[in-house]
Amino acid sequence: MEAIWITIAFVLGLFFRQLGLPPLIGYLVAGFGLNSFGLQGGQALEHIAHLGVLLLLFAVGLKLRLNNILRPEVWGTALLHLLVSAGLLGLAIHWMGGLAWQTAGILAITLGFSSTVMAAKVLEQKRELRAFHGRIAIGVLIFQDLVAVALLSWTSGATPSPFALLVLGLPLLRPVVHWLLDFSGHDELLLLFGLLLALVIGSQGFEAVGLSSELGALLMGVLLANHRRASELAHALWGIKELLLIGFFLQIGMAGLPSWEGLGFSLLLAVLLPFKAALFFFILVRFKLRARTAFLTGLSLATYSEFALIVASLAVKQNLLDAHWLVWLAMAVSVSFVVAAPLNRWAHSLYEHWEPYLSPYELHERHPDEQPLALGGASILIMGMGRVGVGAYDFLTQRHERVVGLDSDPDRVARHLKEGRRVLYADSEDPFFWQHLNVSKLRVIMLAMPDPEAKKIAITQLRRRGYEGLISTTVIFNEETAPILDAGGDLTFNHYDEAGVGFAERTWELLYPETADT
Repeated sequence: MEAIWITIAFVLGLFFRQLGLPPLIGYLVAGFGLNSFGLQGGQALEHIAHLGVLLLLFAVGLKLRLNNILRPEVWGTALLHLLVSAGLLGLAIHWMGGLAWQTAGILAITLGFSSTVMAAKVLEQKRELRAFHGRIAIGVLIFQDLVAVALLSWTSGATPSPFALLVLGLPLLRPVVHWLLDFSGHDELLLLFGLLLALVIGSQGFEAVGLSSELGALLMGVLLANHRRASELAHALWGIKELLLIGFFLQIGMAGLPSWEGLGFSLLLAVLLPFKAALFFFILVRFKLRARTAFLTGLSLATYSEFALIVASLAVKQNLLDAHWLVWLAMAVSVSFVVAAPLNRWAHSLYEHWEPYLSPYELHERHPDEQPLALGGASILIMGMGRVGVGAYDFLTQRHERVVGLDSDPDRVARHLKEGRRVLYADSEDPFFWQHLNVSKLRVIMLAMPDPEAKKIAITQLRRRGYEGLISTTVIFNEETAPILDAGGDLTFNHYDEAGVGFAERTWELLYPETADT
C-alpha cells in the first residue's frame, strides 16, 4: 500500500510542478484518485499526516515571537474577522443546510478559520515567514488556532485536566531547553532533540493534560524561537517534515468519495474565498497597514482550515452532524487549497496589477513598520544579511566604504545592530520600498536574498526608477542567472561554485606568501 501512495504522489506531484503549480496540489489529487479506487489510508497514513502537521507547527513556533500576537493589528483582525464571517456563514448554513443553530454555528466558526498548514507552507517556501505580512498572517493563524482548541474541547465535551495549568510554567523551562539545544551538537542528536520536543513533550505531553497536541508542538517551538540555533534546528527537521506532510495532503484527498452535491458545496465555498480575503484586507487597512501588506496577508489566509475537518469529525461522533458533511468539508478544504496555491504563488504580480484599485483604500496615517527608510550617506547597499551578506558587509567596511544592510528578518536586524552593523528592516519584495527608497547616493546595490523572484522584482523596480548604478546578485543555481541579467542585473555570483576558488586562493596564499600581493 505504501508503495502505491509514494508512486502516485510522486508522479502527480511532479506533473503539477511542471505546470508551475505547487506539488501539494498533486498530492491532493492523488488522494482523491486513490479513494476513487477504494483505497483507504487507514491509521498508518493518519498517523503520518498528524506527525507532519506537528513538525510543521513546531517549525513555525521556532520562527515565532509571542509579542507578534499581542499586536492590535493581529488579534484585532483575527477577532473581527471571526465575528463577521461566523455570523454571516452561520445564518447561511442554518437557512440553506437546515441545520440547528448550534451545529450551524460550529461549522460557521470553523469555516472562518484559515489553514495553518497551507499558509505556513506557502510562506515558508517563499521565505516570507519573517516578512511583515508573514508575521501578521502567522499571528492571526495562531489566534485562530487558540480559538479552535477551545472549540474542540467544547465540541468533544472533554475538559482539560487541572494539570493543564502547568502549561503556564513553560517559560520557566526555557533556560533548560536552550541548554539542551546547545548541548545536542550538530548531528543526529540535534534531530532527535527536535523530535523529542515536538512529538513527545509537546504532542504527548499536552494530550496527557487534555490539551491539543498541535498547540503543544507549536509552543515547544516558541520556547526555542529566540535561540541562535533555532534556524539550524528547523533546517535539520526540514526533510522529515516535508515528507510527512505529503501524508497530510493525501489524507485530505482520501477523506471520502466526491459527490455532485459535495462538489457544488465546495465550489460555493470556493466562490466565497475572495470575500474572505477581502474582509481581511479591509480590516487590516483600518489598522493603518498599506494595501500591499493587507493584500498579501489576506491572500495567504484565503483558505479553509483543516480544523474544520477535525471539528466536523467530532460533531459526527456526537451525532450533531451527518457523515456526508465531513466529506463535503474535505472537498471544500481541498478546493480552497487548489485555488489558493497558485494565487499565492503569483501574489506579488497580482498586487502590481491591482494596485491602482487597492491603494486608494489605504489610510493617510501609516503603521510604524510601514514607514519609508532613510539610508543616510551610504554608497553601498546590501539586501539580505545572511552569511554571504555579512561577509560582504564586513569586507567593505574594513575598506572604509559606507555600507548599509537591509533584511526582512527583524530578529536578524536586531542581532546585527547589537554587533555594531548598520542594518535596517525592509521587505525586498515590496515595490513600495523600492519606489520610495532614495538611491541617488548609491553606487552599488548587492542583492544577497535567497529568493530569485525577490531579486528580479528588486532589479525591475530599481531600473524602472532610473537607477543606473551597479547591481550585483548572488545565485544558488546557474539557471537563475539569465532571468536576473535580463531584468537588468550586472553581475551574478554563485557562491557555491566560487567557494572552491576562494578556498584554493587562500591556501595558495599561505603556500606562496610572496605571491599574495601580485
